[in-house]
Amino acid sequence: MKFYRRNWYYIGGILFVILAFVMGFWGGYISYIQLILIYSFMALLVHQFEEYGLPGGFPALFNVIMNGETKAPDRFPQNSNLAMVVNVALAYPFYIAAILFSGAIWLGLATMFFGLSQILFHGILTNRILKSFYNPGLAACIFLHGPIGIYYIWYVATNGLAGTGDYVGGLVATILAAVVIVVLPVRFFSSRETKYPFSKAEMERFGMMEKAKKLDNSKASQLFQK
Repeated sequence: MKFYRRNWYYIGGILFVILAFVMGFWGGYISYIQLILIYSFMALLVHQFEEYGLPGGFPALFNVIMNGETKAPDRFPQNSNLAMVVNVALAYPFYIAAILFSGAIWLGLATMFFGLSQILFHGILTNRILKSFYNPGLAACIFLHGPIGIYYIWYVATNGLAGTGDYVGGLVATILAAVVIVVLPVRFFSSRETKYPFSKAEMERFGMMEKAKKLDNSKASQLFQK
């Protein structure tokens, strides 16, 4: 488990490569709507790898820059175990369920809305905080989540597969998913006493700790004055 906890996003990257080959050779054997949903799941894998692996830096971005943590920046509010649970144990089933139950259009829409919402988080909110044009996760949002999400919505709309109830249900499910996958785990399972800190390398990727130092953030500044 320790190995997976430290490398889940790299393993996700390997899973992406495997799925790319599978879809290339055998994608024609599944329904077209499942094809779109699988590509959406693959976009999630790329997004996670971009946030934590290459260029990485999301742990410091979230803990230090966005939450101003100074006492235990490598483990609060997010830690390595919590990141694994949120991104794998909770997010994977959400996307995979949409693939397995592709006839539940509201569920597929929920995953697409969830991905599209990341554009707002990374493209607007996070960039404003960082005072930059890029942050880890943004590329996947713009080049994968965005196009795939828009295409899925267009496809189900033009083929008469979605009704008003599906769009409303998808929106409600998106909000519930955000609460269950992100908000509640961070709210109830964050601890400065956890034994699962991020590694030094994970905290320093993309020069995120240096970026925190340069930002006009009093709490972050306190951290570097110690």
